Amino acid sequence: MNRPVQLPQTSSAEAIPVDLQALLEQVRHYAGIAHKADIQQLQPAMAKAYALTGYPNGDDCAVLPAAQGYQLLAIEGFMNRFVEHDPWFAGWCGVMVNVSDIAAMGGKPVAVVNALWGQGAEQASLVMEGMAAASRAYQVPIVGGHTNLRSPQEQLSVAILGQADALLSSFAARAGQDVVMAVDLRGNYQRPFLNWNAATSAPAERLRGDLALLPMLAEQGLATAAKDISQAGTLGTLIMLLECSGVGAEIELEAIPRPAGVDWQDWLCSFPSFGFLLSCAPEHTAQVLAAFHQRDLAAARIGHLRSAQECWVSRGDQRACFWNIARTPLTGMSSG
Repeated sequence: MNRPVQLPQTSSAEAIPVDLQALLEQVRHYAGIAHKADIQQLQPAMAKAYALTGYPNGDDCAVLPAAQGYQLLAIEGFMNRFVEHDPWFAGWCGVMVNVSDIAAMGGKPVAVVNALWGQGAEQASLVMEGMAAASRAYQVPIVGGHTNLRSPQEQLSVAILGQADALLSSFAARAGQDVVMAVDLRGNYQRPFLNWNAATSAPAERLRGDLALLPMLAEQGLATAAKDISQAGTLGTLIMLLECSGVGAEIELEAIPRPAGVDWQDWLCSFPSFGFLLSCAPEHTAQVLAAFHQRDLAAARIGHLRSAQECWVSRGDQRACFWNIARTPLTGMSSG
């Protein structure tokens, strides 16, 4: 049985300078990571469901049998206050985050459906306008859904179907591989939330071309694992990837690509419109980085994977344990 998530502990008694320790403490307590920990509470009930054999649960998308390649299926739900505060952008994100999940698995989107609740047509129409705009930009059709305009609150959930010829997976990271972060820094925060928006004003062709890099890396065998950087932020998303694969990591804080003028706490907790963590063999790292750089995307080797299931972060001569995965599971999804 998985234990409740508690504050991770370092596995060393070494003294750690307070600034890095304090930063990681703040990031650990960020609500986006806590939301991921909620998954553990539903594991016992989920284990009773009829099982699809052949591929583990817990990746960015479910992998379904297909005559050729793989079918991918994913769903995203959105915070009610986000949908109420910024309905157009929430609708855009309904498509954007789903196509990012498909890309993180090495796939290409096929179609989306939605479920939309609202207190009337005015707010709901703004949500649908945002979805329609993203549908055009990413060239992903909206093929159906559910509507309720007599709800006491605004709610949105969007599901997506995709297809892949070769997979990237959270379960395929291996000790000895490099950790690469790729992110589009050409944006700004969509306040009041930590959503880094580099999408809504970008050319549609650029958005589609950037996402196409992920299936290309999968098909050419240049990367093995990937995960879309989610509301859990950069380090929280990394922990989910490490947990699935049963590995740990050494990360260099200053290697993480970051927009000018944004402090570390905000950035490590941010949800970028285009942001991915990947693992690859060291001999492929330069080629992976070059693929992103050629499209003016920020990308860097930010660390490497290790067998011990801990995530350590360094900054100069400072080093601190961000999460002890073996001692404190986050989602409970693992290769074991």
